[in-house]
Amino acid sequence: MPELPEVETVRRGLAPALVGARILRAEQRRPDLRFPFPDNFAARLAGRRILGLRRRAKYLLADLDGGETLVMHLGMSGSFRVDGDIQGAFHHPRDKSAAHDHVVLHMENGGRVTYNDPRRFGFMLLVQSNGLDAHKLFQGLGVEPLDEALDASFLAHAFRGRAAPAKALLLDQRVIAGLGNIYVCEALHRCGISPLRAGGKLVTAAGRPGALLARLPQAIKEVLADALAAGGSSLRDHRQADGSLGYFQHSFRVYDREGAACPTPGCKGTVARAVQSGRSTFYCPQCQK
Repeated sequence: MPELPEVETVRRGLAPALVGARILRAEQRRPDLRFPFPDNFAARLAGRRILGLRRRAKYLLADLDGGETLVMHLGMSGSFRVDGDIQGAFHHPRDKSAAHDHVVLHMENGGRVTYNDPRRFGFMLLVQSNGLDAHKLFQGLGVEPLDEALDASFLAHAFRGRAAPAKALLLDQRVIAGLGNIYVCEALHRCGISPLRAGGKLVTAAGRPGALLARLPQAIKEVLADALAAGGSSLRDHRQADGSLGYFQHSFRVYDREGAACPTPGCKGTVARAVQSGRSTFYCPQCQK
């Protein structure tokens, strides 16, 4: 599943082709993806100008001039292709089979944006823009991890008294929206917190962030910034809008590195793997406490 850096990378790649442009017509080539398309989907998109392209958690949001927002989720294998673009610096061959091209936006400026999804776990919805925050997909979402609101005090409040492991709390979208398995593993390693440790144990009796928790917000922001600079992590199906692969996976400190030496200077530990809620967790038992 693409995580925040991958979705943000796609947003940045699509913005020049979409923002300010008008959709001349839309092709809907099947009745559904993960969910059925909205009624009259193609007709509701035709003629609409895209006022802005945003990201909320792992969703792409295209605000339309008709008062609706096109909500897009990439699922496991979804990607966008912008015709005529130049191959990126980390380009690899990608699936351009027309059999998996499910939505095509023909833009008034002559461009064409195609949504391709072999597994069809992605989806597209049309939601009234002024009611977006109350929609079931967005109601109750937590703070964005790159926002200033994510600081040590916020985490101390969210973790206080909680017996759930630190990793589980960070993956809870009601606490932080958009963090996924890869980047939680990486951030916890950077600040020396065991993913198995109870969240409440990272908060002092007075309700203040402990020394390790105080470092966590900056570690989260740094690992996401590094991933964005690298174009995301290309695990299985992720592609940028220009067809290129991100390469942050070559900088993983612990994720998917079971048995490797811990990269923390002076640490003689070995990266271990555990399973939490059905997901693989990678960490160093020696330096993450």
